[in-house]
Amino acid sequence: MTAQLLAGGPVAEAVLDDVRIRVQALQARGVTPGLGTILVGDDGASAGYVRKKHETCEAVGIASHHLQVNAGDPPEALLEAVESFNANPEVHGYIIQHPVADGFDFNAALSAMDPGKDADGLHPTNLGKLVLQEEGPVPCTPAGIVAMFVHYDIEVSGRHVVVIGRGPTLGRPLSLLLTTKAPGANAAVTVVHSAVPNLADLTREADIVVAAVGIPGFVTPDMVRPGAVVVSGGISWEGKKLLADVDESVEEVASWITPRLGGVGPTTVAMLLRNTVEAAERSGS
Repeated sequence: MTAQLLAGGPVAEAVLDDVRIRVQALQARGVTPGLGTILVGDDGASAGYVRKKHETCEAVGIASHHLQVNAGDPPEALLEAVESFNANPEVHGYIIQHPVADGFDFNAALSAMDPGKDADGLHPTNLGKLVLQEEGPVPCTPAGIVAMFVHYDIEVSGRHVVVIGRGPTLGRPLSLLLTTKAPGANAAVTVVHSAVPNLADLTREADIVVAAVGIPGFVTPDMVRPGAVVVSGGISWEGKKLLADVDESVEEVASWITPRLGGVGPTTVAMLLRNTVEAAERSGS
């Protein structure tokens, strides 16, 4: 068996086509949606992610705003950047690129954000809305994974999904999103982590496995039931090479698998821009 690829590019393009239409409608009303980014420190991978987000903004007509906080700046500099974007009417949504440099409090900065401008869907208010299944921005990578399931007609409703990882940006919100009664969701979800001793026994029971641990090649073929769907959500770097949580040999066991490049990354960016245009629609209504 060789798995079919869950490529993120076609999914992202479908989302961005919708974003372009909505941006044009807003511009016709005199509103140009604006996305802001705050980069703390000089991490090369994070800087690359920020550049990609702004390049995609330009492609769909969203204005870009960026603030740089240097690693040597006082911790208050991050909070000042947050307050600057909170007060800027041209910034409808913004993110604090994670991770931040040592000495800065990401959670404190996140809590200081205007939740209405939270383009990442990670503010405590918006995560609470996800728990209560109320309307609000959804964390981008989880939303992108669900969109992939919908795009490729992956049956999720009633199936067993094992999410490996419990982090606040992916594993935890994804587990919540997958249990909602919505397209690409309505699943039975088990959340595990790398310290679970019988992890492989649990993952082999799953119809769908989502890895979100940030450990290269963590998921191996012996952990996957033949014919399962496997998504690599976590990433890490070896120099300039991006490494996935799922070993590429898993493609010989799975029915569907995300590629090492072009998997959840493009959909994450697309969902970020969708959150931004929705924030602009709310502000202009």
